[in-house]
Amino acid sequence: MLLTDSIKKASLAILGLGVSSGLYAASEKSQSPNVIFILADDLGIGDLGCYGQKTIKTPSIDKMAQNGMKFTQHYSGSTVSAPSRCVLLTGKHTGHSYVRGNRGRKAEDGRIYDLNLKAEEVTIGEVLKTKGYTTACIGKWGMGSPNGEGHPNKQGFDYFFGYLGQLNAHTYFPVQLFENKDVIKLDKKVYSHDMIMDKALRFIDDNSKKPFFLYLTPTIPHAELIVPDNEYMGYEGKFEEKPFKGTKTYCPQDKPRTTFAAMVSRLDRDVQRIIDKLKEKGILDNTIVIFTSDNGTHHEGGHDPNYFDSNSIYRGGKRDLYEGGIRTPFIVYWNGTIEKGSTTDHQSTFWDFMPTMCELTGAKLPEGTDGISYLPTLLGKKGQKKHEYLYYEFHELGGRRAVIKDNWKLIQFNVNNPEKTHFELYNIKSDPEEKHDLASDNEKRINKLKKIMEESHVESEFWKFEFEKKK
Repeated sequence: MLLTDSIKKASLAILGLGVSSGLYAASEKSQSPNVIFILADDLGIGDLGCYGQKTIKTPSIDKMAQNGMKFTQHYSGSTVSAPSRCVLLTGKHTGHSYVRGNRGRKAEDGRIYDLNLKAEEVTIGEVLKTKGYTTACIGKWGMGSPNGEGHPNKQGFDYFFGYLGQLNAHTYFPVQLFENKDVIKLDKKVYSHDMIMDKALRFIDDNSKKPFFLYLTPTIPHAELIVPDNEYMGYEGKFEEKPFKGTKTYCPQDKPRTTFAAMVSRLDRDVQRIIDKLKEKGILDNTIVIFTSDNGTHHEGGHDPNYFDSNSIYRGGKRDLYEGGIRTPFIVYWNGTIEKGSTTDHQSTFWDFMPTMCELTGAKLPEGTDGISYLPTLLGKKGQKKHEYLYYEFHELGGRRAVIKDNWKLIQFNVNNPEKTHFELYNIKSDPEEKHDLASDNEKRINKLKKIMEESHVESEFWKFEFEKKK
């Protein structure tokens, strides 16, 4: 499918729900605002100084928060990578999204790639192209194979560089990466993160005179834990280490704590490089920079999230539907437009990005999306709508579901085993650490939330709970 076909696909699938003259009109600026969405990989909300981290230094991201807006109740699309990214790009929660889990398949080249995002799905890349944006995904994709319908070039992205498949992204010294559909041989000699950032800076250089959308998806700090040339960013000797012996998936690491801290600070350094490049090109004031993470902190490759309080006060991490698995950092910096040093407790999610960008640019909103624009919050305007509820489903670990409504959160465990399934209920306003399960005293409330669970889920061809398989 040619890129012009992607634009046609978006146009055919879109309803007339866009805002052509809303809270922010592109005509107020010399051109539509550029958008850079930086999606870290497995970074915990507690790994950043602006969210309470005391040991790992993140001055550049902290400065983004000081000069922009910090969200304190922002939720990822899922608790693992591929579905979270699908939710972000298509604006549908995991009860409706095409991709609802990590699932690898062997492609023609013999390598493992993820399930291809269906051609009929409309991504934010396709939507923004209808408004004249040049688009790029640089980093990790995780929703398609080299010749599949889910390849980013077929999903609204003019340019792609990085890892197509998630499994291949478990090493920072890969055999190869992709530039669009071309294989770039590296033979395990290049630290991929540095090359990804160089490509991102080049993209900004090449497109600074026209509106662009850069979906920047570095793999830091996902395992494996490794940095090039012992570049420990000043952390060497500062921590008592517990050496990691390695697995078939991840390399051994004698200094996992030092290395993890160095990786996070390396990412922070490179966020500053992006900001500096925008200043250099004279487009900082007309560029929105968003920073977040695809899910909660991981505990793989030797990383000990408890040592750094990577999940802050929150319970759980990656693969959990507790807050630590889905509540993520979210910072928006738009120099001269967003109030400096502002903080919001507005409850927002990855599936809100699509409607926010549509309202911002005047694009039409695709049919069947689930999100709510948070543009009024960004601009300090009245009229911010709120979610009636948030819904999650997860198809690993026996199947899990969760609903958040009016500060109450219901989690179902072992969905696939009726004999073992059970529910936990928390008030995440009074008990954000989810220490006190109130399920035994709230049968009526639980029944209401269970009904939302059932109504929020539509059957999927690839991700079925056991009760669906028996139909």
